[in-house]
Amino acid sequence: YARLGQLMKFVPMPVVTGFTAGIAVIIASSQIGDFLGLQAGKVPAEFLGKWEAYLNTIGTTSWPTLAVGAGSLAVILLLKRINPKLPGYLIAIGVASVAVLLLGLPVETVGARFPDMPTSLPMPEMPRFTLPMLRDVLPSAFTIAFLAGIEALLSAVVADGMTGYKHRPNQELIGQGVANLASALFGGLPATGAIARTATNIRAGAQTPMAGIFHSAALLVVLLVAGGLVAYVPMPALAAILLIVAWGMSEVERFRMLLRMEVGERVLLLLTFALTVLVDLTVAIGVGVTLASLLFMARISSATGVLADDLSIEDPGQRAALPQGVEVFRIAGPMFFGVAGDMLDTLTRIGQVPRA
Repeated sequence: YARLGQLMKFVPMPVVTGFTAGIAVIIASSQIGDFLGLQAGKVPAEFLGKWEAYLNTIGTTSWPTLAVGAGSLAVILLLKRINPKLPGYLIAIGVASVAVLLLGLPVETVGARFPDMPTSLPMPEMPRFTLPMLRDVLPSAFTIAFLAGIEALLSAVVADGMTGYKHRPNQELIGQGVANLASALFGGLPATGAIARTATNIRAGAQTPMAGIFHSAALLVVLLVAGGLVAYVPMPALAAILLIVAWGMSEVERFRMLLRMEVGERVLLLLTFALTVLVDLTVAIGVGVTLASLLFMARISSATGVLADDLSIEDPGQRAALPQGVEVFRIAGPMFFGVAGDMLDTLTRIGQVPRA
């Protein structure tokens, strides 16, 4: 309701691309252990600590697990090449689950990892709010809302380009907010529009927002009817799916294109990417937007100058009416605090202080 959707478009592309690519690296890194079947125990959340744990336990690689993960990866890529409209992810999960079950492969499944996973829709429940809880949750909530808004509007822009329609950003954010509030009552996690899923949906023939509604309804039916079958899904098959999703999020071509731009864009891209991977998502987006604002102000200030009036369009009568020692100058460009120092330096170099 604050109509912040219009402001999201001012987040520069290097920040968005660096942030999205960083998230892709984080997602891919989190799946290496399941893809290889490493016995790494509880892996640190930090990127470097995670890879240190992987390298220390690389000798525990499970070949059956790796085979299932690689096979799932191959099935998805092959089906995508043969017919992109086929549900490659679902087929890969089905093939992997049947193979593990029939062959008796020693591969960890979802049921083994999460034995208490519910197989039905939970009843809605209103959370209990306390001041300490709100103090701890609100900063992360605002960050998640901001990032989810950016991702949703990016997905909408992609959909616009593929369908020829024009989305309404404020309505998009309101709908997403209401949906996430309702989802939270059932214990759901914050969700947003996904670029990869949106593009896949449109390629499959989606033309209106009803496609998203049917997609959600289908997931609900699967949960209620076949929720127990999820326990048989192999973890390496899920890891293979997330690796492909991460690759789709990375936007490699756009990343390379931005690396060919001027220094400011390159620094902004790489800094946001590095902070996302190595530090924190909140820090990355905050530093990226702040640095982008500083670069923008620097460019605006360089485009502002104090110019002598053009004598060819000067009125001789007005010129004669000026008191002795008064010169007329015009300001070219925007006036803001970033150009104040340059203007003072210019006036000082003129050598004469105008009299009122």
